[in-house]
Amino acid sequence: MSMDKAFYDNIIQNIFADPCEVKYWDGEVRRYGKGETKFRIDFHEAIAKSDFLSDPSLAFGEGYMQKKIDVDGALQGVIESIFNNQDSFLNEKKPYLKLARMISNNIRKSKEDVQYHYDIGNDFYQLWLDETMTYSCAYFQSPHDSLAQAQKNKVDHILRKLNLQAGQTLLDIGCGWGELILTAARTYGVKAMGVTLSKEQYARVLERIEEEKMGDLVEVRLIDFRELKGRTFDRIVSIGMIEHVGKVNLSGYFTAVKAFLNEGGVSLLHCITGYDGAGTNNWINKYIFPGGYIPAVDELVALLVANKFYLVDMESLREHYTKTLEHWSRNFEQALPVIRETKDETFIRMWRLYLNSCAASFHCGNIDLHQFLFTKGVKNDLPLTRRYMYE
Repeated sequence: MSMDKAFYDNIIQNIFADPCEVKYWDGEVRRYGKGETKFRIDFHEAIAKSDFLSDPSLAFGEGYMQKKIDVDGALQGVIESIFNNQDSFLNEKKPYLKLARMISNNIRKSKEDVQYHYDIGNDFYQLWLDETMTYSCAYFQSPHDSLAQAQKNKVDHILRKLNLQAGQTLLDIGCGWGELILTAARTYGVKAMGVTLSKEQYARVLERIEEEKMGDLVEVRLIDFRELKGRTFDRIVSIGMIEHVGKVNLSGYFTAVKAFLNEGGVSLLHCITGYDGAGTNNWINKYIFPGGYIPAVDELVALLVANKFYLVDMESLREHYTKTLEHWSRNFEQALPVIRETKDETFIRMWRLYLNSCAASFHCGNIDLHQFLFTKGVKNDLPLTRRYMYE
């Protein structure tokens, strides 16, 4: 047995929680674990041992992107098998994760990072998102809900939690393609502003405002939220944005919300949350969300307390995000004939791995999704029970 094969033979014996097969670059197939095999890993060529040992997530991710590795079976299931094996060295906390968590995002870098991911083109996202163009965790009131229905459920769920009243002002930090601000204005008669760093999103929101003739109630600005001056709001919402600000800027986010929010105002933060850095890896940071950081629940609650906010409600939607990602993954695969007209196989394999690995991370509990509802100052006129959020 060659040195490379002996190395991987030893490693694979301890990586997966499920029995599997591995087909090596010389054609030999070896079985690992007892029982019926769940999947097969095909090595078309060996990955350098030094790369794998220094950063396994990056080595595996790049190996898959470059077709050095293939998977015969469900990609999400393979990744879950790694996560479910708590004894695997792949689940150890590595020093590079601490470095990734400390990367600072100033305003210029934040713009560059957001545009790297979101300005691929609206046409690309339209191929696999739902009709609302919502790129965040949906809310499935029934497992049979379509993705579009679940995304509308999510927006409705958030707006109900905010307890909106006609004539109030609402700020959406990181407004995406505008579904929430348009729905809020249309349904509740509030004046809504969205801010985004994505030029593609900004252009589409402007089109939607004009198409729906909502210019008297809705506005959008292409700026970093830290650049917003001289405005305050009765309600502030942020969905899937704080993960982009970086660890050192978390405190600044809450300081900004405190400055923008009127006394007695209500804010909702909807974001991915982590557990001891488990949701952070260098492959995601390099190829998908440069500059990203997934905060821990206790970290966010501590910042709420430090800014003298009152935490009213906290809800986990972890499995809702698993289902959302599974919908996106299926849509992505169905759209491949069109995607291949403009994207190469490396890009396609990168996005396939991203969607499946994120679904696996949520399903295995490596990462979570929480909504935090909080107020600036004591607010005694919110309903006494959570029933208002559902009726």
